[in-house]
Amino acid sequence: MAVHYIIQALFVLVGMLALLAALFNWDWFFTAHNTRFIVANAGRKRARLFYAAIGLLMIATGIFFFLSIKGCI
Repeated sequence: MAVHYIIQALFVLVGMLALLAALFNWDWFFTAHNTRFIVANAGRKRARLFYAAIGLLMIATGIFFFLSIKGCI
């Protein structure tokens, strides 16, 4: 059962990274190889909105699964 908590923590941490990168407009994040495709096609502003939404979705998913395993939902 500890594996579930590790995966949930990873979801929350990666979601926080994406959300913070979008909020603070981190240059190192948006010039990385994996994000250049979205920045080139959508522009920096829309890429920031996209990564903020993805970050919030990942955080919400981690919290949802944590609560569902605990039996709160």
